[in-house]
Amino acid sequence: LPTDILLTISKFASTFLEISQNWLTEGNSVTLVCAVRSSSRGWTFSWFRDDHELSSDSSKGAEGSYTLSPAAVKHTGVYACQAERGAYYTEYSYTQLLWVTPRWPKASLIISPSRSQHFLSDSLSLSCEDQMSSRWRLRRYSERLEDCSSSDWGSETGSTCRITSLKTTDTGVYWCQSESGEKSQPVNITVHDVDVILESSVYPVNEEHPLTLHCLQRTTNSSNLRAVFYKDRSLIQTQITDNQMSIPAVSKSHEGFYYCKFPERGESPKSWVSVTESQTEYQISVFKMISSVFAVSPYILVSIILGVKCHRANVHTEYVTWRTCQQV
Repeated sequence: LPTDILLTISKFASTFLEISQNWLTEGNSVTLVCAVRSSSRGWTFSWFRDDHELSSDSSKGAEGSYTLSPAAVKHTGVYACQAERGAYYTEYSYTQLLWVTPRWPKASLIISPSRSQHFLSDSLSLSCEDQMSSRWRLRRYSERLEDCSSSDWGSETGSTCRITSLKTTDTGVYWCQSESGEKSQPVNITVHDVDVILESSVYPVNEEHPLTLHCLQRTTNSSNLRAVFYKDRSLIQTQITDNQMSIPAVSKSHEGFYYCKFPERGESPKSWVSVTESQTEYQISVFKMISSVFAVSPYILVSIILGVKCHRANVHTEYVTWRTCQQV
């Protein structure tokens, strides 16, 4: 076929990638969808993670979807897709970051000031803390994957990275990573050239825990200004004190996009507030599951106790242990 036909198809038949959720905990499921703009059927799709084609855990297909179920930490990466039909190939889609967090990360990223939104030219400190003596480095994905130690945007001292004057290009995803590749839970940092921002939790909030939102001004010359808060474009009717809004115990219904507004100064950008099952609730659910198993089958519990007794008896004599366990 003539080259100009190939170029025309490549130009107008472009792909786009959508991910059902970019942030999730290991064990959950996520679906990636690849589609071709202004085109008919008959395309097959290829998937890429970190510039490598996914040939081992995915295959080409006409459905245009790729599901990770269950998702694992190893699936974290930058994804893209491409479509082909016969001899025609589209360009690669724009990339999308997918992050799968371990249920119990070994390190935490501590940021100061502790908020997701920041004013232009603010300073920011990011520290990696863990219970071990492992060496952690601060990494980010903004326009590309970068390390604080080998960049001109931050200065690194030990496991702490400092940015003295934030730029809008510093907007991105930040995390700690060990030499063995283990990662902390990520933090989404956004930098805005605005007069009002929303101070909210940088991490998901556990159910039944309190949540406080604070509306901040770049300059505080007008202390008598009163803020109003919105969730998913609806005004929140609640008590506002010192331009702060508090929820004593959050639930899943509180999840959504929040922003605040000073009528005389403007409104803040939106921030997504995520609500997750608390660790205590998770442990309780596991305990209930184990208890229900034992309730249904007491023989399991008896067998475990006898097994322990038999193991201890083995210290005294193998003959007695064998006879006792055999009789049971």
